Amino acid sequence: MSSFFEDDGNWFDEPFGSEESEPSEAPAASSPEGVTVVVVDADGATQAEIVNQLGGNIAAFGSLPELSARLTGAPVVAVLGPSISDDASLSAASHMLQTHHELGTILIAQELSTSLLQLALRSGVKDVLAAPIDNLQLLEAVDRVGSSLAPAPSSSHSVGSDELYDEFGTGESGQVVTVFSTKGGAGKSMLASNLGVVLAQRSERPVALVDADLQFGDIAVMLKLAPAHTLVDAVANADRLDEGMLRSLLTVHEPSGLLVMPAPLEPAFADQIGAPEMVMIIEALRRFCSHVIIDTPAYFNDVVLGMIEMSDDVLLIAGMDIPNIKNVKIGLQTLRLLNTPMEKIRLVLNRANSKVKLDVSEVERTLQVSADSLLPSDVVVPQSINKGIPVVHASPRSGVARALEELANDFISVEGNRKRK
Repeated sequence: MSSFFEDDGNWFDEPFGSEESEPSEAPAASSPEGVTVVVVDADGATQAEIVNQLGGNIAAFGSLPELSARLTGAPVVAVLGPSISDDASLSAASHMLQTHHELGTILIAQELSTSLLQLALRSGVKDVLAAPIDNLQLLEAVDRVGSSLAPAPSSSHSVGSDELYDEFGTGESGQVVTVFSTKGGAGKSMLASNLGVVLAQRSERPVALVDADLQFGDIAVMLKLAPAHTLVDAVANADRLDEGMLRSLLTVHEPSGLLVMPAPLEPAFADQIGAPEMVMIIEALRRFCSHVIIDTPAYFNDVVLGMIEMSDDVLLIAGMDIPNIKNVKIGLQTLRLLNTPMEKIRLVLNRANSKVKLDVSEVERTLQVSADSLLPSDVVVPQSINKGIPVVHASPRSGVARALEELANDFISVEGNRKRK
């Protein structure tokens, strides 16, 4: 590591410490040549503790503005202490990271919540660690972030997410759409898989489909996939979850190009995946995907609530029967109690043309929500599911396929349509 601090008014590149320095109990932080490591926290004791974990001889700052004033363009890894985890500090960090591309940040949080993880990742923080952390965990994070800042060897070149954005003319985060229902058998997985397939065929950027039904996910079966990796592998590699790693774990649905992250193969593995891990995976996907579609189980849990909270749109799907409508009504009440913005909830009525003595207007009146999409009942749907072929491919001229195409139109941006034309 090289220093980028002043000595008698001059900048110098001597390594931190000297032969006469006292050895530290912790192993020294290692990062690629030319990358400096610093600590930022308002509390002096916390600063000292983190510096000690990094091996000592590490410069510390009390605030982000102090650090910003000393940046010179050389690569720097900044370890942000718990005092930097509030909204204002992360907003300041986001601004710094936008103007100083040579800076990489790691946040240490006293308590890691879904909302904090989401905010930190959206601010550009490369890694979030929950206190207490051991020395090895911190040093590995520093080395990983430092490696991402080091210049790539001129002999080889790989396309990163920034270049991918340049290729498509946008650096915007992808749209996250969660498909949810409070009743099993309503058609969630059918809707999520077909929507993902249509969007993948129309989008210039990648589209991802994540099966968040961690115990009994069916997406892989419905798309006739034999995945080599699942969400369990993504969580196991959470400490290095960049675009390259994600692409190696995603399974491609060859007919459409849709990237699929399947659910665990065994229900017992579901316990290894929590809301923070799922949020981290979705945030990583949306950095290079135009759309991330999430299929969920038919009940509320921490993972489902985390997905709904971070989503731009939630497709709430209901069938045309009394028990289904009753459960959906309770689900809407729950979402309102959780202060979920109702403007991002979109009602989809499945089998809307079924002759079951219920009409659409009655359902809308009961739920106090207008239906955004009506999917007709059609025998081609179960037939396509049994074949492992999306209905938009198996029966593209059917009424249900056309309804799904129309629903997908709502998620294609006006700018994207203009580019394709």
